[in-house]
Amino acid sequence: MKIDTVATARLTLHPLTVEKAERVIGREPGPDDLWGEGYPGAGDVRAADGFLRGVVERGDPGVFRTYQVRLDGVTVGGIGFHGPPDETGVATVGYGLLPHVRGNGYASEALRALIEVARTAGATGVKGGADLDNPASHRVMEAAGMRCVAEDEKLRHFHLAL
Repeated sequence: MKIDTVATARLTLHPLTVEKAERVIGREPGPDDLWGEGYPGAGDVRAADGFLRGVVERGDPGVFRTYQVRLDGVTVGGIGFHGPPDETGVATVGYGLLPHVRGNGYASEALRALIEVARTAGATGVKGGADLDNPASHRVMEAAGMRCVAEDEKLRHFHLAL
């Protein structure tokens, strides 16, 4: 299934494929991969592994997949869904950018685009969580329209109805 690249004002979100995910896990870029210094990080490898496990278990996820975040053609992080929406139609999102590009609003911009992907695909909502000691990630979700709906001993939980 061909999934389109998602463009924002400053970024492009490129859908992860099985082949790209295998390269991320192996930390071996292909000849056409332009990876920023430090990519892939541990979170990118975990996301690629989760994507591959999901493909094996459920087949191609359609738009509910992981995307590479590119700035000026260079991959600087990832964003995506942790799988298809749950039984209520809510999709879980996650993201991470290389440290040298953080603080410029890129994560919020990418998350807003991902939320639109979920909305267009028929999800009823999106949710995500961030460690209590990660206020920058809290601000990312808030800037994308998500609201804190709960907090436990480890995480702040955010949600947006679509």
